[in-house]
Amino acid sequence: MTATARVVLDPVGARLEPGEILVAPSTDPGWTPLFLTAGGLVMEMGGANSHGAVVARGYGIPAVVGVPDATLRTTTGQQITVAGATGLVQLY
Repeated sequence: MTATARVVLDPVGARLEPGEILVAPSTDPGWTPLFLTAGGLVMEMGGANSHGAVVARGYGIPAVVGVPDATLRTTTGQQITVAGATGLVQLY
């Protein structure tokens, strides 16, 4: 999936446009409302059983977790490809 990235460091007051790829340091249940409109997820911490990965699977969105410095390397508005099946994250 290729779409626009939205870097979010804190879910309080954060908003995603439909289909944007959420780029976050980690997630917990407080982040769940953002998954409703996210087209994908890139997360710095976590593994296959982390909150973000499990919720992304539940919503059927591609996710790649355990990406060091994802929030530093990605800029909101940047085009990004996320391939959950292969673990590929590509920035444009």
